[in-house]
Amino acid sequence: MNESSSAFSDAAAVARYAEGPPRLVPGFADLQRMAAILLAERAPDDARVLVLGAGGGLELKAFAEAHPGWSFTGVDPARPMLDLAATLLGPLASRVDLLQGYIDDAPGGPFDAGACLLTLHFLAAEERRRTLREVHRRLRPGAPFVVAHASFPQEDGQRALWLSRYAAFAMASGINPAQAEAGRAAVDRHLHLLKPDEDEALLEDAGFTGVSLFHVGFTFRAWVAYA
Repeated sequence: MNESSSAFSDAAAVARYAEGPPRLVPGFADLQRMAAILLAERAPDDARVLVLGAGGGLELKAFAEAHPGWSFTGVDPARPMLDLAATLLGPLASRVDLLQGYIDDAPGGPFDAGACLLTLHFLAAEERRRTLREVHRRLRPGAPFVVAHASFPQEDGQRALWLSRYAAFAMASGINPAQAEAGRAAVDRHLHLLKPDEDEALLEDAGFTGVSLFHVGFTFRAWVAYA
């Protein structure tokens, strides 16, 4: 992970992690519910699900509660975030195999479904393409894959406008203005922000078909696609 991810190894930041996504990502809880619905359209009742960037455990918990027959492999490079996931999951952890590492450290599958939420914006375009190809290789043919991350128009001053909206949403969610501005600057400086059409092209280049946008929340977009 790049320097923007160093907070995921900071104990205080990790302890506060669960507070962040609902205050920074518009419709975060609904995004998780929609993702579970889309995966369930094609995944069997006893699906094996690959979750990349699973540290924190928020989507693992949501998916596991919604689908009691599913089992999960959750992969994340940050051990403190995996420990947080295990704590959050509680008894549900018996259905989850938590692995420290990156996509190359995940089992070969085949998995019945996959998800990668709020993670790919940490990767530059070429590494993102490679990662998506490795996810695709681990999914059975036709398996659903849900992805969500920062993705918005960049041209003609749009980048600055959308980042200002990111900060405004954070403030409207109760984050103080100085922290919201620091967050905006960190996103601008450290994340690899692509345009939506570039993100869709990467999914297609990786072998996914039926790429379909299902959620837009200010600077965040989410797609479902099929292996």
